[in-house]
Amino acid sequence: MAKTTPAAIILVILAAVAFLYFARPVVLPVVLACMAAMTLKPLIRWLSYCHLSPAISAAIVISLLATIAGFGFFELGRPAARWMNAAPQHMTELRQRVQTIFPRLAGFNQAAAAVNNLGATEAEKKEAQEKAPTVEVKDNRGATTILNWTGTLLAGIGETLVLLYLLLASGDLFLQKLVRVMPTLHDKKRAVEISHEIQQNISNYLFSVSLINIGLGLAVSGGLYFLRVPNAAMWGVLVTVLNFVPYFGPVVGVLLLAAVGLLTFDTLWQGLLPPAWYLFLHLLESNLVTPVLLGRRFTLNPVVIFVSLIFWTWLWGIPGALLSVPILVSNKAISDRIPTLSPLSELLTN
Repeated sequence: MAKTTPAAIILVILAAVAFLYFARPVVLPVVLACMAAMTLKPLIRWLSYCHLSPAISAAIVISLLATIAGFGFFELGRPAARWMNAAPQHMTELRQRVQTIFPRLAGFNQAAAAVNNLGATEAEKKEAQEKAPTVEVKDNRGATTILNWTGTLLAGIGETLVLLYLLLASGDLFLQKLVRVMPTLHDKKRAVEISHEIQQNISNYLFSVSLINIGLGLAVSGGLYFLRVPNAAMWGVLVTVLNFVPYFGPVVGVLLLAAVGLLTFDTLWQGLLPPAWYLFLHLLESNLVTPVLLGRRFTLNPVVIFVSLIFWTWLWGIPGALLSVPILVSNKAISDRIPTLSPLSELLTN
């Protein structure tokens, strides 16, 4: 048997990365469906105690998810669309509000403008303003791109939902196939043990993290509602999604809520209440709630998490950022039970 060289290993890795990049329209829905199936396995298991078949349980769960998602889209999509359409106006108002709160910034801007026009007469300034080019953009490619992107997104969601239903409705079919191909009874038992443990660890992690993030979003939206921040439910949903992205997600959430607070309230201390509330809850969740509920079994190396986030974001964009940690947890759960992959488990552990 020929010995595998490091160059061959590097070529295989590069080929795999290229395949994942160019085949993402096919691979990404499959990965999303598999992760969603792992997350929803506890619900299917719970419904099985009510003597429901996997197919009926899967139909109930997916129908419930589709109903919640559709209601959320129509109820929260409209304020989100209005907020996005008014984004340029919000940026102008935010700049004016910051200059009002911090008068020195306005003084710096005026000083910079004065330095830029230093030595110029009034006539030269007026002539420069008249000669300033006016750009008018007439391009319909933006609307076409949005339509194409929307069609691709809807097709991907449809593919993911169909595959998710098939995975949930199949029950333990894959495990049964795996047991059949094992040569000895010892191998069959070991395959069942490893498969059950891996599946349970991954599903418990994903289900627990999803519940934690949903609880965080509810707590944030409740606080924003009592602070009288407009569209509190929309910001709670956004916080829930952002919390799946390590490091960058909470930072983006704090910055967005800071902008919303400054746009909503007239004073600085009131404007900082929304981001302070979210930051407090995030620190409480990341340092107390998550470690207590998940324990040290799923403690990952922060450096590996950061590298994984960068890699999967570059490879698959926003879905890759959301999947970066679940993919790491899946690899760790598998490598913990397979002796030949113990070096990988050691690398992933904090």
